[in-house]
Amino acid sequence: MKIVTLAMAFGLLVLALGCGGGSMGSGGGSGLTVSLANSSTQVFQGQASVTVTVNVARTGSTGSVTLSVSGLPQGATDTIQSPAAGNSGSVTLGAGTAAAGTYPLTVTASDGMVSGSGSLSLTVGAAAVIASGTNGPFSLAMSTSFQPAEWDYQFFTLNPSLNPSVATTLGNLGPHHIRLQGISKGVPQGSEGTPSTTWDFSTLDAITQPVLGVGDHSPEFQIAKAPAFMYVNNDSSQSFQDLTFAQFAGYAANLVQYYNTPGFMVGSTLYESPAYAANGYKITYWGIYNEPSINNHLDAAHYTKMYNALVPAMKTVDSSIKLVGLELCCGSEDWALTFASNVTAPVDLVAAHYYSSCNQKDTDVMLLDTVPGFAASAQTIRTNLATNPALANIPLWVTENNVNADYDAGNNMSACNPGQTFVTDLRGSSPFFAGWRPYVFSQLGKAGVQALYHWDYDADKQFGEVDYSSGALQLSYWVDYWLGQTFPAAAGSQLLQYSATDDGELETLPVINSDGSVVILVANHAVNAPSDNNGPGSPRSVLVDVSALGTFSSGSLLTIDKSTNVSSGPVAAAMTPAAQMTITLDGYGAAFLTLKP
Repeated sequence: MKIVTLAMAFGLLVLALGCGGGSMGSGGGSGLTVSLANSSTQVFQGQASVTVTVNVARTGSTGSVTLSVSGLPQGATDTIQSPAAGNSGSVTLGAGTAAAGTYPLTVTASDGMVSGSGSLSLTVGAAAVIASGTNGPFSLAMSTSFQPAEWDYQFFTLNPSLNPSVATTLGNLGPHHIRLQGISKGVPQGSEGTPSTTWDFSTLDAITQPVLGVGDHSPEFQIAKAPAFMYVNNDSSQSFQDLTFAQFAGYAANLVQYYNTPGFMVGSTLYESPAYAANGYKITYWGIYNEPSINNHLDAAHYTKMYNALVPAMKTVDSSIKLVGLELCCGSEDWALTFASNVTAPVDLVAAHYYSSCNQKDTDVMLLDTVPGFAASAQTIRTNLATNPALANIPLWVTENNVNADYDAGNNMSACNPGQTFVTDLRGSSPFFAGWRPYVFSQLGKAGVQALYHWDYDADKQFGEVDYSSGALQLSYWVDYWLGQTFPAAAGSQLLQYSATDDGELETLPVINSDGSVVILVANHAVNAPSDNNGPGSPRSVLVDVSALGTFSSGSLLTIDKSTNVSSGPVAAAMTPAAQMTITLDGYGAAFLTLKP
């Protein structure tokens, strides 16, 4: 039989009192219990400190009590008012130069003999202060891409139950001049070993005709490849047989004839685009070749010669078409210098492609570190083009962009990494994308890029905005949808000046539209751990200060992150406008704050 004495019972009571809001030390029957007015608090870099009240309950004989705080991150500040002979004090915490994040603190009360403690969670957030001044226009249109080929051509007809929903979903995206890149059997003349007199548009048009029926009815068609018979050994990885490019120019002219005129005849057969015949829809934008800097034994001088040969032949057919030059990839900015010096044919815009990786093993940090380089590359291309005054102000489009350029080269092997098994990079459609893609959008838009395309629309979880097999939406669709909806190129937007305290992990994009409305994008690309590959990201809070912009009548906040319903998409929540508003992102993601006058 166990006998519980009065002293033992008193000891148990003391232990019980130490649970919950704080703890009580013991010593000779004396003790201190600490309770905090808040279990958590938040401070913001560059903003005012926050005070938390600390109450002390005394048991027995206790002396003058002092408070201390442990666990403060480096750079944070604390100012303490101790209770002394009283029962209440406070701890005032400031962000100082501390890194953003959440930190567990311990607040301890002691009289030198006994002590007690309580736990406090401190979140250090970033701050973005928006000014009323502007830094020039922001006009970045969003779009997407298709690759008409034998592996792509059935998308609109693969599952009859999807139609017409797949076209509707594409149209809802509001794409700007959808990009088409015909390769393999998507090259309609003499493809796959057939005679050069044979034309077959069925594979190409299975994608092109539905695309002509949605959006602005005016896609960009990239003449990515020539027919196989124009290359040495009928192999498109080899050199062109005709380095005057006259033969290729004839092929390009026939494409324009097919899509933009009543067609052309071969023998007794008329080849004419159904969309042109029925509705007069034409292809306005034409890109000349795909990534010439890494393909087909071309140098910059030969590419420029190709461009100068194709464009006049095409414009003879339809003088209203617009021409897209370069379509550069992979650090080939110097090609713009040669092109600028030697081009004689009209150029309406130029294009570049950017991917963060070609290796699924690269970490999140490695992928994110490439993004500022995209903007730097775009600026270099524009600078190099400006050496020709006629090209100084032409638009630059980014017509391919995604997380990882690697693909299955066959037998489940990586195309970029010999001997390495190919693994689908899920970061192309996971919450990582919701932090990465808006970061790219903002950086490129600030660099003056005027269009950003997704590579590509219908594919797997590495590349697609929708699933090729089912038509199901992926998170990447909603990211691109809301970038396009929230920052429409026709809004007459101006970049607002701002200062931000955590540009290393948070991307801030504030614009004011011609109607006086303000949109502020905050993209969180803070990494949880350096070794993460498709990690969760690290939560961040941002205090957005719009006091310099005056008052607004209404506001809304839309967030895309790991909690987003991929089937139905995110929903904007009403937000009462104030001089300062807090945005919280639980890991990788993006928030769109809209304020209306």
